[in-house]
Amino acid sequence: MLQANEIQRRFHSVEQAIGQAAQACSAERDVPSELRDCIQRLDRQSDLVRQVIQTRDEPRIRKMVDDLEQLGDRAKRVCASGATLTPQMRSAVLHMHDELSELKHQVH
Repeated sequence: MLQANEIQRRFHSVEQAIGQAAQACSAERDVPSELRDCIQRLDRQSDLVRQVIQTRDEPRIRKMVDDLEQLGDRAKRVCASGATLTPQMRSAVLHMHDELSELKHQVH
């Protein structure tokens, strides 16, 4: 597993990507409810993950990152399902998913 300061640095990138997806979601009207729900849950859970990272509880960090990544997978599936999304929304979700996947691989 990465060192705590490296996890914090990587997680900061994840938080930025989640924030960008949340902003894109807020700016659009016709976002599928499942995608909106995923992004809102990611946004809320990222605050909890940040707190857990401070504890350096590796098993708990791994579990929470896995949970975030599952939500990211769900968001990506909505994008791939043919939902009508703007290029900005699709790009924000895919970037967020990539960041989550990379973090997951780094904490395992």
